[in-house]
Amino acid sequence: MGPLSGVKVIELQGIGPGPFCGMMLADMGAEIIRIDRAGSVGQDANVTDILARGRKSIGVDLKNADGVETVLRLIEQADVLIEGFRPGVTERLGVGPDVCLARNPRLIYGRMTGWGQTGSMASVAGHDINYISLSGTLHAIGNKDGNPVPPLNLVGDFGGGGMLLAFGIAAALFETANSGRGQVIDAAMTDGSALLMNAVFGIMNTGRWSEARGTNLLDGGAHFYGTYATSDGKHVSIGSIEPQFYALLLEKTGLDTDADLPKQMSRADWPAVRAKLEGIFASKTRDEWDEIMLGTDICYAPVLNFEEAMANPHNQARQTFKENSGVKQAAPAPRFSRTEPQLPDVAVAPGANTDEILLSLGLSTAEVESLKAAGAVV
Repeated sequence: MGPLSGVKVIELQGIGPGPFCGMMLADMGAEIIRIDRAGSVGQDANVTDILARGRKSIGVDLKNADGVETVLRLIEQADVLIEGFRPGVTERLGVGPDVCLARNPRLIYGRMTGWGQTGSMASVAGHDINYISLSGTLHAIGNKDGNPVPPLNLVGDFGGGGMLLAFGIAAALFETANSGRGQVIDAAMTDGSALLMNAVFGIMNTGRWSEARGTNLLDGGAHFYGTYATSDGKHVSIGSIEPQFYALLLEKTGLDTDADLPKQMSRADWPAVRAKLEGIFASKTRDEWDEIMLGTDICYAPVLNFEEAMANPHNQARQTFKENSGVKQAAPAPRFSRTEPQLPDVAVAPGANTDEILLSLGLSTAEVESLKAAGAVV
């Protein structure tokens, strides 16, 4: 049903950003065949692995020549391949870009790494926190006088990694439809997280962004853009940047009667005004502030946990979250008026579709059994 219906993707088993990219493509209707390691076969399906939704799985031994040949036969009929190994690994396995593109010149070969395929760091291990450190991103996130704070692994793994690769694949599919030729995509989390920072980098170029964390407009330094604790130990968020929204904030908090209140953009006074707001917000519960502020143009929202977010009326109206086989999860996004994506099935066990996939290639039952006997597939 989704806009990528009819697109066939081969995904080499990986973790983090690769599966996130695969989930995004599956959400949009692409058929995803995951190549699981032979040693993984026999494990139960992990239905709570939301990133693995919408896949079929075949168990393959990529150290077996017949196993490699099986993968190449799948690639001959595919539009896209996704891999998330260190540079050079798929080449050593026999399924590198040159080999795959020789078998299928229209193939889009998507490579997901932290450091990229080139550069002095390309061959070493790392994680999200390292990639966003090197790109200059992590330095900007955290409280004043504190250490940089990792924003979970959203910026490197998912926003600057898996989502970047999914966008690259969508762009390459459009180009291939015109040229008839495939290509290799080098998606690096260092590049992607740097790209996400371009708006902030733009402000830095003007000299209006301080290197000191927690002192700027968008990093919690401004009293009108941040979070506040309420009397019940919960939190609310405020983003009253524009003057008309700031005026509403002052009105609803009672600060509009303070004749000595500094001007909004007087940075030197931000800490003092924040201290006043901290006392005001701590005087009521989060629900009480919802009654006062929610639905106004203050730019306000309560800070919700996962369960609260699922129960929120706005999210329910938009069906932002869905449940499948008892697993609560975010629904596919964005929305489409005509080719509306459907929530894919939950994750399957490794190797669950081995026979089905091989038979769809045109292999006979005897050939499938022969590959199993040889240990090429499981």
